[in-house]
Amino acid sequence: MKRKGNKKSIKTVKQRSRITIITAVVAVVFTVLFFILMNMRISHMHVIFMFISGMSFLLITYQVLWTLSANPKYSRLAKILKRCYIVCVSLGLIFFIILQIIIISGSRTEEADVDAIIILGAGLMNDRPSLILAARLNAAIAYAQTRGDIPIITTGGLGQGQTITEAEAMARYLIARGIDESRIWKEGMSTNSHENINFAKAIMIENGMDPENIKVAIVTNEFHLYRAKLTAQKAGLDPVGVAAETPGLHRKLIYYFREAFSLINEVVFR
Repeated sequence: MKRKGNKKSIKTVKQRSRITIITAVVAVVFTVLFFILMNMRISHMHVIFMFISGMSFLLITYQVLWTLSANPKYSRLAKILKRCYIVCVSLGLIFFIILQIIIISGSRTEEADVDAIIILGAGLMNDRPSLILAARLNAAIAYAQTRGDIPIITTGGLGQGQTITEAEAMARYLIARGIDESRIWKEGMSTNSHENINFAKAIMIENGMDPENIKVAIVTNEFHLYRAKLTAQKAGLDPVGVAAETPGLHRKLIYYFREAFSLINEVVFR
């Protein structure tokens, strides 16, 4: 009877092992495929790659534990590890939800008297603002119209394949929509949000402002606003958030998902 039970468990282990191997191969193939697509610089593919690679890891781990649990020799260990797995995944999910609550809580425009406006870059398409950047510029225009003649700082350097800097493209967009050119200060050297803010601070100092004793409006998309203000605070500024509406539900979902990991990077590694 015992021998019959052993044969059955061996058969089950072999069946589960085959399923686990097939699952692992498929997961690795998909991960490699999306890695290749990401390196082809397809839009949003880096976010999808992160999601696919993370899910592949979780799936393969679960499958290995599922296979081990069929082996009487390792069933007890597998049971303990499976509980640990469930706890870790649950804690990770809770942590992710908390991060999203923090991000959303800081995604609203604040009404305040400010002395300067900084518009963070978001990329160009054929030397013109991308949809994301256009949303930021439109939000800045609406915000600036009720705040006198305070300076507006456009940020962003020369991107790959572009013939003008992002700051210049932003300035042209603002001027074409009625913003006086004399109000626009262009920062055309930065390549990321940290540089956007720090280089803009340097320009304010060059123009006789004391950025550490004034309020500065930071214009960016709602998903990015909490982290952008955190970056500005680290740079010694007193930031006020101006939220631009992200166009398209699918973009919102992708960017909010990605922002959780970007926020971790900001807090832990910056």
